[in-house]
Amino acid sequence: MTSSTRRLLIIGNWKMNLNRQESAELAEQLVERASLLGQVDWAVCPPFVYLETVGQIVRDSGISLGAQDMYHEVAGAFTGEISAAMLRDLGCQFVILGHSERRHILGETDEAIHQKVLAAHSAQLTPIVCLGETLNQREAGATAETIQKQFEGSLGGLNDDQIASTVIAYEPVWAIGTGKVATSAQAAEVHVDLRKMIRNRYNADVADVVRIQYGGSVKPENAGELLGCADIDGALVGGASLNAASFLGIATAECA
Repeated sequence: MTSSTRRLLIIGNWKMNLNRQESAELAEQLVERASLLGQVDWAVCPPFVYLETVGQIVRDSGISLGAQDMYHEVAGAFTGEISAAMLRDLGCQFVILGHSERRHILGETDEAIHQKVLAAHSAQLTPIVCLGETLNQREAGATAETIQKQFEGSLGGLNDDQIASTVIAYEPVWAIGTGKVATSAQAAEVHVDLRKMIRNRYNADVADVVRIQYGGSVKPENAGELLGCADIDGALVGGASLNAASFLGIATAECA
């Protein structure tokens, strides 16, 4: 079970999937089931072009709206980019930053992610900051070093209030979309290390309120074991969030 001070947070990252009708239908199915979720917080992050459609459907349902990325500048000549203020204008409460697909496919650096984190906080958006090692880094015994470097580079310089209202998502790159999943012991070890990093940088009180999610091939079948770990405070869900039944199964697994 998670700490009594931290509510579980389950977030669906729809990535570059679904059309407008499919997005609306999925959102409607989730809203119909929202009353079943009890004390779990949950949110969906559709593609930019469907944020307004999905946002209108989930409004006042208890389901929060999030975006999959943003740019750090407030406004200007940045063709193709989306600002934090634009996301807030559409009703977003969360934004995913530093997802491994953006780090490893699109070349985002810790410095760029850090700028986005600061911009998100300035706009009163809750950033979900992703950290994780590749298979080569894990096999080389460099997991802890990699996570420490990403933590310092992506989250350095935040004050107590900012880090306390940041969500961290540990997502081992080798487990994303591969069907592989970190064992509960592997996931818990990194979550414990992350909470120690927060405690050492800030203090025990701050460390106790920061929510740290796990992401990487999370399904209803493995969610209960993962979410039962003391320092795992939820899940960042990819493929399984594209189906209402499987997403709901993950969100309710902790109570099973």
